[in-house]
Amino acid sequence: MLKILTVFGTRPEAIKMAPLVKELQRHEGEIDCRVAVTAQHREMLDQVLDLFSITPHHDLNIMKQEQDLFYITGRALAGMREVLAEEKPGLVLVHGDTTTTFVGALAAFYNQVPVGHVEAGLRTGNKYSPFPEEINRHLTGVLTDLHFAPTRTARENLLAEGVPPGSIFVTGNTVIDALLSTVRPNYRFEDPALDNLDFQNYRLLLVTTHRRENLGEPLREVYRALKNLVLSYPDVQVVFPVHKNPLVRGAVEEVLGGLPRVLLTEPMDYLPFVNLIHRSYMVLSDSGGLQEEAPALGKPVLVLRGTTERPEAVTAGTVRLVGTDRAAVEDEARLLLDDRAHYSRMANAVNPYGDGLASGRIARAILFRFGLTGTPPEEFSPIQE
Repeated sequence: MLKILTVFGTRPEAIKMAPLVKELQRHEGEIDCRVAVTAQHREMLDQVLDLFSITPHHDLNIMKQEQDLFYITGRALAGMREVLAEEKPGLVLVHGDTTTTFVGALAAFYNQVPVGHVEAGLRTGNKYSPFPEEINRHLTGVLTDLHFAPTRTARENLLAEGVPPGSIFVTGNTVIDALLSTVRPNYRFEDPALDNLDFQNYRLLLVTTHRRENLGEPLREVYRALKNLVLSYPDVQVVFPVHKNPLVRGAVEEVLGGLPRVLLTEPMDYLPFVNLIHRSYMVLSDSGGLQEEAPALGKPVLVLRGTTERPEAVTAGTVRLVGTDRAAVEDEARLLLDDRAHYSRMANAVNPYGDGLASGRIARAILFRFGLTGTPPEEFSPIQE
C-alpha cells in the first residue's frame, strides 16, 4: 500500500487539498493517506479542517504573531524533518505556492522522497509578483516528480521549463471540487449582519485584499474607488471581510469606515464565504483563488493586481486584470454596473479551471504512476475547448 503524506499550512491550501484528502481516503487498501499541517495559518486553517472533518496526524503549530518568511521557513523545515522521519512516506503531496509548499517539497527532497505538486505550473514571469509565491512555485517545481497542472496553459509553462511531459497531468483545479460541494442554494448566514442583507434589491460587491505588494497607497487607491462607487450607486452594497494584517485594517478603516452600505467583517469561514460569492453581483480581489472560484459561480472578477499567474481566466473573459489605480478600478466596475451585455459576457464565460472532478484525476494519476492501476486519467479540458 502506498503511503502518501499530504502537507499544507494555510487556509487556501486546506480548501484545495481537502477534497483530495477525502478522495485519497476512499482508496482504502491501495493508499494510506496521512495529513501534516504546519499551521502557517492557525484559526483560518482550523475552520477548513473542521468543515471537511479532517484531523491531521501531525500539527506543527508554527504560527506566531508578526511571523516573517525566515521564521516560517525555518520552523516548518525543522518540523517536517521529524514528520518525515516518523512517517517514511512513498510520496509527499504539496499544494500551490506558499512557504509551506516549498518547505514540504524541500524536506521530501532531503529524504529522497518523491514529490507531487498539486496546482503546478502557474507563472507570472515576475519573481516579485506575487511575492513570495512566484518563486515558491518555481522552487517547488524543480523538486517535483509528479506535476498536477490545473490547465493546459500551466502544462505549457512546465514544458517550457524542461519538465518531462510524462510527469505532467492536466487535472483541473481542486478548488472547484471544494466549491461545488459547499455552495447551498438556501444557505442561511449565522451572522445576522449578513443574513439581513437585501440580496434582491441591492447589488453586492464582494471585496478582499491582502497582497504584500499592494500594501500602503495602492490599497488606499482601491478603497477610494470603492467609496466613489458606493456614493454613486444607491443600489450597491459592499461586503468586505478585512484581512487581519494591521496595515490592511488601518487603510480600510481610514477610507471606508462608517460609510453607508459598506459592511466590514472579520475574515469569514469558508462555508459562508463561498455562499456569499454565490449571492454577489461581482468580486473585486487581489486573491489568486477567487479568480478560480467566482467564475465557477458565474460572478465577474476584477483582479486588483498588476500581474496574474492565472491568465486562462483573462483569456476566457471571466476576469479583468485592473491593478490598483483608482480610476481603472472605478471605470471597470462602472462598466459592469452599467452595461448589462458586458456583465452577461463575463458572467456566462466558461470557467477554464475545473469541473469538480480534479481530485479523482489526481488520485488516478498517482495510482497509475506507482503501478497500482494500468489506466491514466483523462485530461481535463474546459467545454469551450
